[in-house]
Amino acid sequence: MKNKILLEKLLQNILQYIEEGIHVIDSKGKTIIYNSVMSEMEGLDKEQVIGKHILDVFPTLTEETSTLLKVLRTGKMIEEYKQSYLNLKGKKVSSINTTLPIINNGKVLGAIEIARNMTKVSQLSEQIINLRQKLNRNYNINKKNEKKHYTFDNLIGQNKKFLKAIAFARRAAQTSSSVLIYGETGTGKELFAQSIHYESRRKEKPFIAQNCAAIPETLLESILFGTSKGSFTGAVDRPGLFEQASGGTLFLDEINSMSLPLQAKLLRVLQEGYIRRIGGLKDIPVDVRIIAATNEDPLEAIKKGILRKDLYYRINVINIKIPPLRKRKDDIPLLIKHFINYYNEKLNKDVWMMSEELLEAFMNYGWPGNVRELQNFIESAMNMIFDEHVIKKEHLPYNVEELILNGNNKNINRDSRYDKVNDLSEYLANIEKEIILNHLIKNDYNITKTSKNLGISRQNLQYKLKKYRLI
Repeated sequence: MKNKILLEKLLQNILQYIEEGIHVIDSKGKTIIYNSVMSEMEGLDKEQVIGKHILDVFPTLTEETSTLLKVLRTGKMIEEYKQSYLNLKGKKVSSINTTLPIINNGKVLGAIEIARNMTKVSQLSEQIINLRQKLNRNYNINKKNEKKHYTFDNLIGQNKKFLKAIAFARRAAQTSSSVLIYGETGTGKELFAQSIHYESRRKEKPFIAQNCAAIPETLLESILFGTSKGSFTGAVDRPGLFEQASGGTLFLDEINSMSLPLQAKLLRVLQEGYIRRIGGLKDIPVDVRIIAATNEDPLEAIKKGILRKDLYYRINVINIKIPPLRKRKDDIPLLIKHFINYYNEKLNKDVWMMSEELLEAFMNYGWPGNVRELQNFIESAMNMIFDEHVIKKEHLPYNVEELILNGNNKNINRDSRYDKVNDLSEYLANIEKEIILNHLIKNDYNITKTSKNLGISRQNLQYKLKKYRLI
């Protein structure tokens, strides 16, 4: 008896302090548990809900649209269901629910719903979609004054690897196949995407870009596919980016940050050529070219399990790899000249060049932020110039000057053995391979002993053995 009371008290405390809303109904549809999170989410007091039938409390729900009543009737779980409804006070509530039946000896005794509050996210989604629609209307009405876009003329460089990437992009512009662009942050992936679009047959149609890492997952889904007034109450008919980009191009940046379930929905759209709005029942055909981009090696992303292999094969029809700035340093003087000319006009300056000392420092710097970082440095320096014609180190902000001239270019105790290292990833991989092989031989190829000596798991060691073809 004491244990039963203890368990009941424990359950009550857990339900009141977890972050999710909990709503439990009995076999007759009456609420028996309604925790404080759910109460706050829906703006209702527990006394208004507990002991009452769910349809009496939520008048806009029906036997069909209420997930709790549907699970009570069917005995089947509903997972991650997006639901919008009006509560007793007329307040619109949006949530993502997982609803499970409570079953004993084959009989459904009730149902429990675990809900995450998505009301604010839903409102933000509607605002963003509305803004997108307004921008697209302005785009179509004022084509003569349309926003600046980039073409192949804006891609500056003479490096062989960079020119190869441009050549691939120019060929891609002549087709309608999907494109996958791989490049580190700041290398200019969107510039390539826009260049492809504006030299293609779709150039008179919209180009819409969306960074998949910039917004929450649930918001991203509604932005991409839109929402429909239909299967759940409170939803509004709104087209998503696929419909807004009709006839044109949809650029999905950092696609590797998209969740696997959403990647599966994207794959279905690419394969079948239609979308279904969230909450809708109608399949809507779409004619949109997808250009996707990833800021890490897609094959590594597949190994990590963050990129679906089937989606990769579907979008990787044309593959473009943009080299990082550290691997095209011969383009740095050309880029500096380009940005100086650009900011001369924009900032009304008369800068001619960069000092030799600063240019040498720029050539030795690693540029983790790539071309974007270089552009920001030039802009920052030119804002500090008055009646001068040469950019010098004193024109850089203190932190940048330290970073470039001191932090990354010290020659104190320099080891000449590393002068010929021009691919750090490959160099480190070879060192790792030698260390693993040495320990393998030392331990007579015993995997358990070797992994213990290296301080890594057996699974990790086996992965590396396959990677370096040591077994």
